[in-house]
Amino acid sequence: MDNIKNLREEFANISQQNFNGTPAFGPDGQCEADEAVDLKDYPSYTEALYAKLIAPHVSGIYISRWDIKNIALEAGDSMAIHPRKRMFELLMKYATSKANMEAVLEALENHMEDKIGIYNEFIEGYPHSAEVFQPKIDKARKTMKLFPQIIEEYFQEYIE
Repeated sequence: MDNIKNLREEFANISQQNFNGTPAFGPDGQCEADEAVDLKDYPSYTEALYAKLIAPHVSGIYISRWDIKNIALEAGDSMAIHPRKRMFELLMKYATSKANMEAVLEALENHMEDKIGIYNEFIEGYPHSAEVFQPKIDKARKTMKLFPQIIEEYFQEYIE
C-alpha cells in the first residue's frame, strides 16, 4: 500500500513540475544537455543522416513517406512508397554522388522552408502557439546548417 502512495506522490511531483513551473522534460523529448553529435559516430552515413534529418525531435520537421517521395522527385529520382526508413535508404542510394546529394539536400531544404512557413503562419495567427512552433523552427534551421557539413564530410576529395 505504501508503494502505491509513494508512486502517487512521485507522479504528483512530476505533474506539478511539468505543468506548474519549469518542465522536467524538454520539448519534443529533447534534453538541454544534448550535445552536437559528430556524423562520423554512426556506423553508416545513411544512419547518421536518418538520425539527423528524418527524426522530427531532432530536425523539428516531420517528413512523411510522401514527403520523401516528393523530395526524391524534386532531386531527380523516382521511387515507390515503402516504409520511411527504406525510402530514405533508397534516397541515399541515389545520393551517392556529390551532385545528387546536393540536389537531395536542396530539395529537403525547400521542403523544410515550406514547413517553417506553415509554422510561422500559425505563430502569426495564434501568438500563444509560438512556444510550440518556435522550437521546431529553431531545430529546422539548425538542421539546415548541417547541410554543408554533410557535403564536406561525405564527399571530400582524397588527396594522396
